[in-house]
Amino acid sequence: MFSVCMRDCYDTCSIISEIRRGKLFVRGNPKHPITQGFLCPKGALLPKWFYGEERLRVPLIREGKRGAGKFREATWSEAISLVADKIKETIEKYGSESILVYNYAGDRGIVNFYFPMRLFHYLNASFLDYGICDRAGQEALKDVYGTAVGLDPEELKNQKLIVYWGINAFWTNLHGFMLAKKYGLEIWAVDVLKTETAKRSNKFFQIKPNTDVLFALGIARIIIENELYDVDFIRKNVYGFDEFKNYVKKIDLDFVSRETGVEKEQIEEFAFEYAEKRGVIHIGYGFQRSLAGGEAVRTISLLPALVGHEFGFIYDMKTIDKSYAEGAFLRTKPVKRIPQMKLAEYIEMGEIKFLYVYNSNPLASLPNQNRLRKALKESDIFVVVHDIFLTDTALFADVVLPANTFFERLDIADSYYHRYVALNEPVTRLYGKSNREVTVMLAKALGIDNPYLYETEEAIIRKILQQNDLSWEELRKKGFLKVPEKPRKYYTPSGKIEFYSQRAVKRGLSPFPQYTPLKRDYPLQLLSPTYRMTITSQYHNTYGIIDPYLYMNPKDAEERGIKNGDLVEVYNEYGRIKTAVKLTEDVPKGVVVLYKAFWISKLGWNVNVLTADSTVEKYGNASAYHSTWVDVRKI
Repeated sequence: MFSVCMRDCYDTCSIISEIRRGKLFVRGNPKHPITQGFLCPKGALLPKWFYGEERLRVPLIREGKRGAGKFREATWSEAISLVADKIKETIEKYGSESILVYNYAGDRGIVNFYFPMRLFHYLNASFLDYGICDRAGQEALKDVYGTAVGLDPEELKNQKLIVYWGINAFWTNLHGFMLAKKYGLEIWAVDVLKTETAKRSNKFFQIKPNTDVLFALGIARIIIENELYDVDFIRKNVYGFDEFKNYVKKIDLDFVSRETGVEKEQIEEFAFEYAEKRGVIHIGYGFQRSLAGGEAVRTISLLPALVGHEFGFIYDMKTIDKSYAEGAFLRTKPVKRIPQMKLAEYIEMGEIKFLYVYNSNPLASLPNQNRLRKALKESDIFVVVHDIFLTDTALFADVVLPANTFFERLDIADSYYHRYVALNEPVTRLYGKSNREVTVMLAKALGIDNPYLYETEEAIIRKILQQNDLSWEELRKKGFLKVPEKPRKYYTPSGKIEFYSQRAVKRGLSPFPQYTPLKRDYPLQLLSPTYRMTITSQYHNTYGIIDPYLYMNPKDAEERGIKNGDLVEVYNEYGRIKTAVKLTEDVPKGVVVLYKAFWISKLGWNVNVLTADSTVEKYGNASAYHSTWVDVRKI
């Protein structure tokens, strides 16, 4: 049977699944050009996740205080009736906008992700304005290119160099990393941390945090003043180059070197070799989740255009129109969108009275967890969670509905990295119901008679494929299809790549990217990257493979009398956590690292007790997790 990994991951692997001796077995689809016949360590363990002992089997209704984890078992009929009654009551008392559906990419199946939205659009509920992941970079690339869609990774076969800028691809885009290796590309890394990717790269440029803007501007200046840029390409495709040329003349390379921590010779080496090899830049998501992130992405994205490499970056990939699955046409009122990072604030203001959570675990993944948990405990909000496990968010719910896994339903998934759509067939069934099944049950309980709320998975999939000129029959036969690329263009006011960004000016920004040193409230900057064996909060409870250590530079430790293995307290204005420390030169002085989003209910703490819930307003209220400052003391 064909499956597809629905995790929030670049690779979106096509899987061959089968039941042997009554048990599920999985392997990478050898015919899929990106999956290449192998799965990452997380994917190889999917059967362990599928058979997880903690999987929810029956609906639960809260009996104790919110967050105490005291529930009683209920029938599906009772649970669905209670949820439907609360929806009606909420609309009558507070209006439909007081209902918020909180979903994200915990499961990226197109039907599973979008179908519940149909019901909430029909009810005229509020929706999220997603800002947690890649929003700042999306806005930045639209400022320059009018789109965040970059290079098809299969085009790497025609390239010489890939620069992994702020992405630990060996952990988070393993198939992409191996593709670059397969095609024989030279690999460079630009990062604050000496990651596993950096260690496997031909060249590593270690910069200080928040200085990506300066590093990229310094490279641009060297390329321009040495006339290494592509004159013909720029004349035809770039708007505002002469103005940008004058702007970068003011960039002092000695200042760039001091601020970034990179020697001038290294900056020059990067600029000259990059221009010669016309490298592709894979722009990571992590570093743009900061107060300086949007400006950083904007600057970095100029470099490929300078050397005449059209769309010479990798960031996002939007291949098909999925809007039919969402059903926004069912609304009768304009949609109210609540910034994702401001969930606690809107609960505190009393604007959310009913919260429906699926495909997400915000009580692990959102920042400033103490504030969010306090807001939930002190409000009269009604919370429904549909999930596979009793997550940290489910522990705060009034009703918990068991979900099934992607091995138990029909769906399709696309990728935000490559151009393939893959089929997901039901292999077997254990527990729970799909998002579509629960939505249908709620629609019936609410007495809604609308055919779009009862459409089958296959009907929706067929319609989406038809709208995108793809064949259902061919997909069923092959298990995946490549979406043809349409002619590319720049969706900017000038119709060109805008070095002088008119869209940025309209949004109240400078026409050129600017470097602004960030104010430190505490002496150490806390970075919270993804751990290799989890995807945000997923797999912590089933694989049990986590890394709870605080990683710290030996010089910072020495100043605080801390030795390797010591128990320490990490603290700031948001909260404090206790853990053991590991000293390493891979983390520069002035920076500490805690891996993100482990379960508080399992570990006792989570880095998001410490992370800042500030947002980058001019970049779409994007998250700023990595603009968090802390101090550390020995216990």
